[in-house]
Amino acid sequence: MSQTKSNSHAKITWRDYYEMTKPNVVMLLLLTALVGMCLASPGWVDVTALVCGLLGIGMLSASAAVINHVVDHKIDSQMARTFNRPVAKGKVSIAKASWFAAGLGVMGFVVLSLWVNMLTAWLTLASLVGYAVVYTMFLKRATPQNIVIGGIAGAAPPLLGWTAVTGEIHAHALLLVLIVFTWTPPHFWALAIHREKDYAKAKVPMLPVTHGVEFTKTSVLLYTVLLSLVCLLPYLVGMSDLIYLIGSSLLNIGFMYYAVKLKFAATSQTAMKTFKFSIVHLMVLFVVLLLDHYVPLSL
Repeated sequence: MSQTKSNSHAKITWRDYYEMTKPNVVMLLLLTALVGMCLASPGWVDVTALVCGLLGIGMLSASAAVINHVVDHKIDSQMARTFNRPVAKGKVSIAKASWFAAGLGVMGFVVLSLWVNMLTAWLTLASLVGYAVVYTMFLKRATPQNIVIGGIAGAAPPLLGWTAVTGEIHAHALLLVLIVFTWTPPHFWALAIHREKDYAKAKVPMLPVTHGVEFTKTSVLLYTVLLSLVCLLPYLVGMSDLIYLIGSSLLNIGFMYYAVKLKFAATSQTAMKTFKFSIVHLMVLFVVLLLDHYVPLSL
């Protein structure tokens, strides 16, 4: 009780609000949105669409992250990875965090509506609702397939970047979404394996808790195989050229190495190493897509 009271009177700094926005996650999402913008443009991206698009998408993504902190504060307080988060720790009140989330969301929607286009504004808002409401409030607590079903919200930024530039949905943009969507389960389940005891303690039905660690390892491996196949599609449909084919193949070989090791020769750190590599995989994959777009190299 005294600790809670002490935390409630602790000085709130800008870093607490910054932490609630999950900046590392948002930056990765913005990278995929940026690549979506660039691939939608034969030349350089229009400056207004670039700046306002990334700003609006970033604000709404940050708003969703803050809502996640608010909704999950009880779960976060029971897990070693998240117990120190500002809302879970009691440093930022639920009311202040909620107002912060609302402010970010409104500003982001206004920016996209006024300076980008309404399609992007509504799609980005739908992504916020998908992650903060459908996934965080319901799916996360209801089914071990939560991250698979809810992953579509986190996979949307490449499409949002594309629509910010073109004002329309294109099959190539949906292919980028498919890559992120397929990447999400092996990425998150590797972390869930590492934190299986935490999720069990918090009574969150993540796959390792409901179906066991070995089943989850198999699922990570199978999804990594599927991801490797999906990552070939941009080259096969003529969306990208040789630089992407080589780069994505090397990255997928690396991911497969970790997935196979996790399944058949895991140590206590393999799951976390797989999780960390998955982040590098997605980040570099989209950088390679960008490089391939501006430096085409064909056979």
